[in-house]
Amino acid sequence: MRILHVYKDYYPVLGGVENHVRTLAELQAKAGHAVTVLVTNPGRLAPRERVVGVDVVRLPRLATVASTPLSLGFPGAIRRLAPDISHLHFPYPVGELGQMLGGRGRPYVVTYHSDVVRQRAILQLYRPLLKRFLDGARRILPTSENYMRSSEFLKKRSDQCSVVSLCVDPERFAGAAPLVPATAVPTVLFVGRHRYYKGVDDLLRAVVGLNARLLIGGDGPERAAWERLAGELGLGDRVVFVGEVPEGDLPGLYASADVFALPANSRAEAFGKVLLEAMAAGLPCVTTELGTGTSFVVRDGESGFVVPPRDPNALRIAIEALLDHPRRRDAMGAAGRRRVVAEFSPATMLMRVLDVYRLV
Repeated sequence: MRILHVYKDYYPVLGGVENHVRTLAELQAKAGHAVTVLVTNPGRLAPRERVVGVDVVRLPRLATVASTPLSLGFPGAIRRLAPDISHLHFPYPVGELGQMLGGRGRPYVVTYHSDVVRQRAILQLYRPLLKRFLDGARRILPTSENYMRSSEFLKKRSDQCSVVSLCVDPERFAGAAPLVPATAVPTVLFVGRHRYYKGVDDLLRAVVGLNARLLIGGDGPERAAWERLAGELGLGDRVVFVGEVPEGDLPGLYASADVFALPANSRAEAFGKVLLEAMAAGLPCVTTELGTGTSFVVRDGESGFVVPPRDPNALRIAIEALLDHPRRRDAMGAAGRRRVVAEFSPATMLMRVLDVYRLV
């Protein structure tokens, strides 16, 4: 089968959607399919190359507006590549318009990664096109049932949807040696891009009353503000900003913790793949109820706890309930790992996507 993935960026550009597209494309290529990824070129990358069995085509960028790289080449490229099926990764309006103009008569499916959350003004202009684009898709693939039920655009199209979640390789996170030395107190871990919707400000306020250390992995625009807040709260060396951790060291970072926390406060946190990584490492998780994948991945009371967003006290109580009860902590961590192995492995994701292709 000739498969075309369409999005704005691809490896070596890193990000949640970019990583998913790369994983899926490489799995499909390894399974014997002819896989091409069509994206834009951020500059100084080859316009066309083959990477781990995947043909990567990068189109020139004109500009970037509201985090959206603009390129005129998508309709023509989609027409020339003539795939058996196109797989669009939403949201990326340029690619979606390119499919409608250049892929007429050819089937396409859409992985619906997230609603348009921040660019509400742009959404109002884009809404008529978006409805036509979704209506024309043979199948829509939300990453969780929760998101399908809560999204303005998906809840009316549930008959058109097939849930296909993101994945992690559970074996990669098994038995890693701790990256950060242990201390006399237990450790809470956050990993992620330092953005407004991650809720780390609430997490910092939550650990004020806890006898625990907090490790914060990653980097981003909110880091300076979070470091200032940690100082204002008097947390001192109880909070360690680890910074960016190389991909190969991530299992060791998770192995350094006792509890994982993702206290996101906005639907911009559409899935929470770090929760899968933490569960694969055997960590119980505390996250928030957003109507998105966070409370789909973590089953409240089974593999961790789900609490209201923007509520440091609820967050503190949930984390403390795990820190104070090692047997509960271990049982929930083991349950989470079993769930990852059963539901979120690469082989399971590949099978589900290929099953969708066969339907169309």
